[in-house]
Amino acid sequence: MSKTNVYENVKTQFERAADLMQLDPEIRRILSTTANEIVVHFPVVMDDGHVQMFTGYRVQHNGVLGPYKGGLRFHPAVDIDEVRALATWMTWKCAIAGLPYGGAKGGIQMNPIQYSQKELERITRRFTFALGSNIGPEYDIPAPDVNTNAQVMAWILDTYLSMMPPLERNRCVHVVTGKPIESGGSLGRDKATGQGLVYIVVAWAADHDFPLAGARYIVQGFGNVGSWSARLLKPYGAVLAAVEDHTGAILCSDGIDPDDLAAYVRAHGGVAGYPRATAIDHHTFLSTEADFFVPAALENQITAETAPWLRVRLVVEGANGPTDIEGDRILQERGITVLPDVLCNAGGVTVSYFEWLQNKRSEFWDLDEVDGKLYKKMLSAYRKVRDAVKEYDTDWRTAAYIVALRRLEKVYKERGIFP
Repeated sequence: MSKTNVYENVKTQFERAADLMQLDPEIRRILSTTANEIVVHFPVVMDDGHVQMFTGYRVQHNGVLGPYKGGLRFHPAVDIDEVRALATWMTWKCAIAGLPYGGAKGGIQMNPIQYSQKELERITRRFTFALGSNIGPEYDIPAPDVNTNAQVMAWILDTYLSMMPPLERNRCVHVVTGKPIESGGSLGRDKATGQGLVYIVVAWAADHDFPLAGARYIVQGFGNVGSWSARLLKPYGAVLAAVEDHTGAILCSDGIDPDDLAAYVRAHGGVAGYPRATAIDHHTFLSTEADFFVPAALENQITAETAPWLRVRLVVEGANGPTDIEGDRILQERGITVLPDVLCNAGGVTVSYFEWLQNKRSEFWDLDEVDGKLYKKMLSAYRKVRDAVKEYDTDWRTAAYIVALRRLEKVYKERGIFP
């Protein structure tokens, strides 16, 4: 599937919600395009002395609610359309979660596995330098995404601070979020996306008389989001039946211990070869009978081809854009509820916001405070979307978009269009 379709998906979803809620046509025009698109080409010296050119992106979709906010990913599939799509989703996500942020996204087109740690550091630092004043603590705040982590954020932070006058440096620590704790990060940030997703699942289950104890589920992707979601579902008694990642797929009808599997993945780089489960193929994984499915890998996994395979009641989107337009239509026709990415995975950006606030205020919150504030934000977002589902008699994704668009429309109408 061509990458262009990811951005086409976003636009189609946007148009559907805008039509249903009768969004103001002038505001629709503004929101249907990005504000700024930065493409940088930069040289980096490799370990063997030769110079390699890299292409990096930063797309800022809309900033009416506040500074731009969104992750940076290092992946071979990164291109301008993918980054546009991800930046647009971030705008909706921040609006739904009630955060004072606009949406952005960025990345470098590369496969990080092919580079040494020292090369990754130089690539990251040179990318930060190339972006220059296109990022900033009150302007555009990057965060981790696919194949980036707290270490990458620490390199960006150090490079950015080195570019600032000495007396300004301590005022700029919130230029990135998802930092290591010692460098100004927040407790709870590593599990935030999974934690937020579990809060949504628990709220939905309570509303639908759906007991989580004994409920069987499958997870695609066992990185940060997938593994934390599974580990945090464990105390509720939910049973992890099958897992798939980039190395393969595994099944155990008696259930897989998420903590044990997470330790195995840390040691071996993937789920393949996990001794307490049976190896299965992609089709068998997706057609595993379960109560719900958590896609937490990459975009476009549930398609016209794969949607008919699913044997679940509920899909809880941990990844960004795991379901394409045709896949979505088929799931709706089959009566499978989809809790959308812009609601379910908003925990990450919400705790990023908490980290940003802590840095600005020179505060450090304990984990209970972070989790408590996250729970309130996620529950509030869930209820707004649930109410829009009933008000407009529509699916959860369209309802989530309507919640976002209503907030953005209100701000534009209050502020007006300059000049």
